[in-house]
Amino acid sequence: MLRPLVLLALLPALAPAAPAQAQGVPGLPRTGALQQAIGNPIDLHLSGTQRTRVEFLDNGIRPGFKRNEDLLMVRTTLMAELGQGPLRFVGEIWDSRAWTVSGNSAAGSGEVNVLEPVQAFVHADLGALLGKGSSVSVQAGRMMLNIGSRRLIAADDYRNTTAGYTGVRFDVARPGLAATLLYVLPQQRLPDDRDSIRHGRFGLDRESFDLQLWGAYLEARELLPHTSVDVTALRLQEQDSPGHPSRDRNLTTLDLHLLRGPRDGHFDLEVEAAWQRGEVRATILPGAVLQSVSAWFLHADSGYRWAGGWHPRLSLEFDAVSGDRPGGRYTRFDTLFGMRRADFSPGSILGAIGRANMLAPALRLEIAPSKRDEGFVTARALWAESATDSFSTSGVRDPSGASGRFAGYELDSRMRHWLVPGVLRAEFNAVLFLRHGLLRDAPNAPPGKTTFYTSAALLTFF
Repeated sequence: MLRPLVLLALLPALAPAAPAQAQGVPGLPRTGALQQAIGNPIDLHLSGTQRTRVEFLDNGIRPGFKRNEDLLMVRTTLMAELGQGPLRFVGEIWDSRAWTVSGNSAAGSGEVNVLEPVQAFVHADLGALLGKGSSVSVQAGRMMLNIGSRRLIAADDYRNTTAGYTGVRFDVARPGLAATLLYVLPQQRLPDDRDSIRHGRFGLDRESFDLQLWGAYLEARELLPHTSVDVTALRLQEQDSPGHPSRDRNLTTLDLHLLRGPRDGHFDLEVEAAWQRGEVRATILPGAVLQSVSAWFLHADSGYRWAGGWHPRLSLEFDAVSGDRPGGRYTRFDTLFGMRRADFSPGSILGAIGRANMLAPALRLEIAPSKRDEGFVTARALWAESATDSFSTSGVRDPSGASGRFAGYELDSRMRHWLVPGVLRAEFNAVLFLRHGLLRDAPNAPPGKTTFYTSAALLTFF
């Protein structure tokens, strides 16, 4: 108990102090302290962030890792943008570190990536090549990506590290339409061995043609009032690379997404469905059987947001994601590089719930008491879609299926508060998991009935 208290006490001291005069407000352009320090030139923009977070896990769900763990993480980013006209050069470094990592900690390359140049690209605005009201741009180099709903390609902000890609993207827009074409090599975070992660050693992330991702995204806006529809087609091609065997994934993913966003005094709706085909090897061992792939996922939610007061929004949600089952084909959905936290409980050292093998109805309440505050609480019941596959991303599995499909109930919550608007924000997360059936009775399920996870963070923009 003493160690978590010490980490919480250190949290304010480890976060950098906010400037005496706050600049800007949340969601609006602002001039940060770093930009002011260099005299705010029009052709050079510098900005950065620093996040200090402590996490506490009691009776973790994932087998093979510490059941009880606390972790201190610090993430610092620094971005420079050069150029004011149609040609801009952007570079960004992420320094992601974790302390108190020991033994069989769940912390990995998702928590530690030291002094990584995640972004280094050139962006060219080609203007209205397709006529009045159109825009065309191209971006090439190292970059982060957020595509569509972000359930397939995202830079997940909750994670201490991020996903980087090297390649090229084209963006085209006309009134009511937008499209993105991309060809990238996803970066492999390095070093990824346990000893290097524990000691925070440096290793430059690597991209190679052994892992390729390419595809297209098309969005049609206002086909119906306040409603957009987008379609995504992606191709992932993977093969073994030196020192890193793989399952040789060769996947095509087609995704359809409809969104009517929340508005005060109105019902909203979101539906997304994806279908995945291709081939994958049964294991990473040389000569492993090549299996055909047929997998899918579905997300649906509908809610209502009241005007005035705390702007409460109450919504019903449902997530269904295919799991693997006997029969020769591989039917577990691969979420590629999609985000987790916007839909589910955090990853990091908890990491039990992700977009794989589950059926999960949920009720969510969101509130925004003021311009400085927002939060949510979600109550969710969880089943495995396939009783014989690992439940979601927990690693808990009963190959016989005798433990059933029901996994338990989860209560997930988050609260954010701007201590200094636009400059310093606090965030708190708490997750309570009541384990039943599969998560108690599976042969490799860790003992215990209740899992509890909390985190507290301070995020500074400068």
